Amino acid sequence: MPIATFVNQATRSSDNASNNLLVQTTINAWGHYQKVKFIFICFTYMIPPIMVYTWSFTAATPNFRCHHPNSIDDAYTDRSNEIFRKFYQPTEIECAAHQHLLSVKECQRCYRKAKPAKNFSIVHNLQPCDGYVFDRSVYKRTLVEEWSMVCDRVGYRSSVQMIYFVGFMCGALLFGTMADRYGRRSVMGISFVLMTISGFLCAFGPQQKFGVRSSYIIFIIARFLLACSTRGISESGFVLGSEMVNPDKRLMVGVVMDYFFTSGEFFLVFMAYFLRTWRSLTFVITLFTIPFCFFYLILPESPRWLVSKGRFDEAEQILRHIAAVNKRDFDSDAYEQLKDDQKQHIADRTVPLGIASLFQTKIIRIITINLFFQWLAQNLVYYGVSQSTGSWQFDPYLSFALSALVEMFAYIFIHVILDRLGRKLPYCAFAIAFGILALLILPVQSVLAERKTTVRVLMFIFNISLKFCASASFAIIYLYSTELFPTSVRTTGLGMCSMTGRLGAILGTFSNDYLTRIWINFPTVLFGVVSLVAGIAALVFPETLNKPLPQTVDDIESMNLPLFSTNKQQHVVSRGDNIPLKAINT
Repeated sequence: MPIATFVNQATRSSDNASNNLLVQTTINAWGHYQKVKFIFICFTYMIPPIMVYTWSFTAATPNFRCHHPNSIDDAYTDRSNEIFRKFYQPTEIECAAHQHLLSVKECQRCYRKAKPAKNFSIVHNLQPCDGYVFDRSVYKRTLVEEWSMVCDRVGYRSSVQMIYFVGFMCGALLFGTMADRYGRRSVMGISFVLMTISGFLCAFGPQQKFGVRSSYIIFIIARFLLACSTRGISESGFVLGSEMVNPDKRLMVGVVMDYFFTSGEFFLVFMAYFLRTWRSLTFVITLFTIPFCFFYLILPESPRWLVSKGRFDEAEQILRHIAAVNKRDFDSDAYEQLKDDQKQHIADRTVPLGIASLFQTKIIRIITINLFFQWLAQNLVYYGVSQSTGSWQFDPYLSFALSALVEMFAYIFIHVILDRLGRKLPYCAFAIAFGILALLILPVQSVLAERKTTVRVLMFIFNISLKFCASASFAIIYLYSTELFPTSVRTTGLGMCSMTGRLGAILGTFSNDYLTRIWINFPTVLFGVVSLVAGIAALVFPETLNKPLPQTVDDIESMNLPLFSTNKQQHVVSRGDNIPLKAINT
């Protein structure tokens, strides 16, 4: 996917020695100009998590039960719930007899007894609910309630978010290509306009007069466009920020953007806490995007991109302005040398290698297939855990805020240890730890079944620990992958990895909505097994810390993989960019 396109573009630009020399000696690689513009770009990185996780509140599933068949104005109150429970709620025996594929909890809230229970020793026939009553003590109005997306209609809820992740893939393909062809600034501007329009369409498109079917279709289309625009902002924003500075500042760029990413989650939960209806929350969040539409007037085009496209006059104008703001003298001779080098580079440019190159030799074939699985696993685990905070058995707003806080701590921790311990050991440790913790939930719940308060507290600790491990391993795999693929096929390799990663996000959404109906711990166990296998499979990767960045497939063949041997002598190549963590994450 396109993630690779802009990562590779940034790499090619920054690997040009003349380009780096010009930045260092002429305009100041990290002057006042870059700092101010970078802060503006960082604020754009708050948008992706807001748009992804808004769904956790606008389509939250409140507690619910079947509508009382003999009550017109039924409501979710203690008295009415007790009456329903006494006469219409199925017993565990009845659920086991008639709906053995569903959990007891799911059976009792999706089915009712066909007749009021007068003789409680009789096993009654069950029938699906013909209507539902929702608890409004936490959420005042959600899309789940408005469109009854529960029980046999839960697929409608899952489909919206799964199509959102499909929009991620499509938006990345479209806007990633556009950013390389038409510039980062233009794509970011278009993306924000599209985001604002689709956001208002999400808020006001669904209307009662249109009917549920038409409103649902409008909303799905709007969410799809919202996802496309989110990818455009993420990709163009990161590249624009990273191309403003030298390679030695790239890790810092990724670190700071990670922090703004989690800040977006805090902003979202703050707004959601005070706006308890789906329409008001969607509307206010969309209002938040309007000022960003004017960033096109504030942010410049990337001089590195302009130079790479041979638009030297435009690049020179921007570079002279940066030098002036940073109070540096512009070196015209250095720039002329840069132009000559770039013209030669353009003339010598070769056609990029295709997907087949990822499977050309034994070693790169092993690495490619393994990385495809790693990305699918980490997206499955990360989005599966991140979208399930509402089931943590605590206040959902507090749970989401704590989840974001844990994610922030995870990023801080890995940023501290990665340059000390490397990539392989931390990644495998976090992935395997997630798997072990997820599987430990079963014996803990079994042994302490009678001590409900203790189990509740322990489950909260487990959930926090799982989110920490998932966030850490999710962030590391982005960096690790860029250092495992050779430059000649890095764009293609990362693109395909990202595509398989989105499939993992879709499966995570499906698991949370469907598998919990069968068994409440089903998704967690699935995530744990997949993460455990991924962590063990990653042990075959080589360590990349302080190692030369591979430039060709032949360089990959010279790597020494555990369990595999090669007789080729390792090539010594210059290291390119140290690509930041979660550079293209949402």
